[in-house]
Amino acid sequence: MNHFARRIRTSVQHELDAAREADSQGLAQIAFVHLERAHVLGQAATIEHVRVHARMFVWAARHRKAGEALGQLWRIAAAALMTGIGWLPEGNTGGADISGFRRLPIPPDLQRVLDDARRP
Repeated sequence: MNHFARRIRTSVQHELDAAREADSQGLAQIAFVHLERAHVLGQAATIEHVRVHARMFVWAARHRKAGEALGQLWRIAAAALMTGIGWLPEGNTGGADISGFRRLPIPPDLQRVLDDARRP
């Protein structure tokens, strides 16, 4: 695991935990927002990237969102294969409602976390 991956893991986990908590309270859409935030944070680290897409798939299956679940299946494979070579649209939130190739602006709070994780 590289320097960035080690440093970003806690922040990704924080968003995954927030997603689980929101989902347990019946707040499915808020849960997915946290999953999207986890994706933005973890997409440059292969293990984190795959882990987030797997959690998005579980969320979609739990909430019977067939289109989202299918979209996550190819994203899991793409994350496993493409993250290591850096073929990533920065800021992409990872949901099936957004092209897997589209760059998006990164929210300032997440950009600060990413910058901290990338510093030497």
